[in-house]
Amino acid sequence: MIQNRAEKATALLDECGVDALVFLHPPNIRYLCGFTGTDGVLAVTAKGDCFLTDSRYTTQARSQVAAAEIRQYQVKFDGVTGWLREQGVRRIGFEAETVAFASARRLREKGDADWEWVPLEKPLQSLRALKDAEEVAALAEAARLNAEAFEEILPMVRPGVCERDIALALEFALKRLGGEEKAFDFIVASGERGALPHGVASDKEIRAGELVTLDFGTRIGGYHSDETVTVAVGDVSPRLREIYNLVLRAHDEAMAALSPGVSLREIDAVARDLITAGGYGEFFGHGLGHGVGLEVHESPTLSTRSDDVAREGMIVTIEPGIYLPDEGGVRIEDTVQVTADGCRPLTRIPKDFRILPA
Repeated sequence: MIQNRAEKATALLDECGVDALVFLHPPNIRYLCGFTGTDGVLAVTAKGDCFLTDSRYTTQARSQVAAAEIRQYQVKFDGVTGWLREQGVRRIGFEAETVAFASARRLREKGDADWEWVPLEKPLQSLRALKDAEEVAALAEAARLNAEAFEEILPMVRPGVCERDIALALEFALKRLGGEEKAFDFIVASGERGALPHGVASDKEIRAGELVTLDFGTRIGGYHSDETVTVAVGDVSPRLREIYNLVLRAHDEAMAALSPGVSLREIDAVARDLITAGGYGEFFGHGLGHGVGLEVHESPTLSTRSDDVAREGMIVTIEPGIYLPDEGGVRIEDTVQVTADGCRPLTRIPKDFRILPA
């Protein structure tokens, strides 16, 4: 495994009271040993680790994977349990949140009758929560591409242009600039569709007097950018301007409150309480943010249910929103890095209210 990350994995053995860990989730595998393919298994014990895959990826693994041993299997779960049997293990931890039921069942069926399979949740959620300098650099570069691509396509955001065309132009711009792949299906939601938090771009044409919300990102070195900008096309109603100002204030105050040691539930409350006091609490239904890294949504979460505390090195989003049915909506999102004394934005697009020509 990659040295500094191997220490995290082996520490989990003691923390969770298991003899071995089996990783099947591709982002965890990539993080720990560098494999970028889509099918493989990383098994870890105190004595060593082994990456196992099939013939499609053996050559790739030999040039890419950092592991004490690399094996090729014919049948995935035969290969994994065979290696574990050689290690003399009894208690084996696995990723409870991402391993499919059928895969967990096959592991049990192929393993020895006296083995205990231990589903792990919280300990594994924190595995990738703190980013190192290399990870931060990739995330910052992905965020830089966001800003460059956004400015390139911004003249398209005008009356008569459909949302889908804007999303497509943004995707092409990001790839032209060096992005590996879009981070998710882009949201371009104009007018009344702005009330849809996940309003994926449609054939609707933009009209004058509307707000347009764009939520987009790309991937660099496996790491994702995630950013949301809401702009006005011409003059908008006083109510839409009011909710924009309220969301921006909630965004700014949450960012100002984020620092090591502060409960992420408390950061969510900073934004939520402000929006509620402004009379729009019922229209902000989702959490304030989430971790970003090898997955665009990963640990930790910033929400009313979060039990995490901010720690230096976390990369999270701050994305309050207000969504008014049949009228429109606003979301403002930045991706930020928790620093020793606060946080700093990685995303670069200004979030001040912007009126585009109508």
